[in-house]
Amino acid sequence: MTFADFRRLAAALFIAFGVANAATIPAQAATVATVNGEPISDVQVDQRMRLFRMEGNNTGRNGALEQLITEAIQNQEAKRLGITVSNAQVDAAFLQIARNLNVSRDRLQSMLQEGGVGSETLQARLRAAIAWNAVAESVVMPNVQISELELDQQAAQKVADYQNFDYILKEVTFIGGGGRSGQANNYRANFAGCDSAVQLSLTFTDVAVVDVGRRHATQLPEAIAKELAGLNVGGITKPRATEAGLSMLAVCEKVQAQDLTFVKGGLRDQAGSGAYEREVKAYMDRLRANAKIFR
Repeated sequence: MTFADFRRLAAALFIAFGVANAATIPAQAATVATVNGEPISDVQVDQRMRLFRMEGNNTGRNGALEQLITEAIQNQEAKRLGITVSNAQVDAAFLQIARNLNVSRDRLQSMLQEGGVGSETLQARLRAAIAWNAVAESVVMPNVQISELELDQQAAQKVADYQNFDYILKEVTFIGGGGRSGQANNYRANFAGCDSAVQLSLTFTDVAVVDVGRRHATQLPEAIAKELAGLNVGGITKPRATEAGLSMLAVCEKVQAQDLTFVKGGLRDQAGSGAYEREVKAYMDRLRANAKIFR
């Protein structure tokens, strides 16, 4: 793996870790900043800049120092709350990065060394990331509240007419793919309803008929939901390619019914994630505003 490959892959991986360098400062290192009395050395800044270059991060010395300051505050808050991170947790996170890069742990260490970065620099970042995630989950998560009324209103606005149906479906699959499109279309042309679906399939080879069960339109892909909305009970969709072969959905029952459960679920995830991120940022902003930072 070249360093260019490492940059492309590592940039997406390392960015998830908002972490700090807690490595021991060599005696000859010069202090360039303090955060609530905790020193940040020129060696730490240099190491972070080297790691930045491997990631394709071009924010330079100022960016490296700012990240270290933020991470020092995060570590200090974790310590205040009694949150500790074990070496095993850090080792597991380090190994996961190696796996995501499709390299061994030793190879990842070698890649860092080739870039002039000590493995303890990344390990320290990971330790602080894990600690800060624990801080956010314990302090911020319990305070994130989502209005169910607002979710209901938003979901109702997102549901289209073709999504206001509840179905009981069967799936008919012609195993073997596109080469069997003629047989699939022949089956569709002779389809006379779910009761005879299995009997009809016996006149063809390599056909599977499976009970899908009850599905609401909001659980289905948009294109399929639209096609099903135009069918009556006893209808069957056009063949579509799947991993198993050519598949068709037969409508065994169909009733008009609005169900916002699944739309609300997606909206809740989005709203919760957005609210959580905003609260975490506000929490960090407060900590930083109250910190004694000298540089």
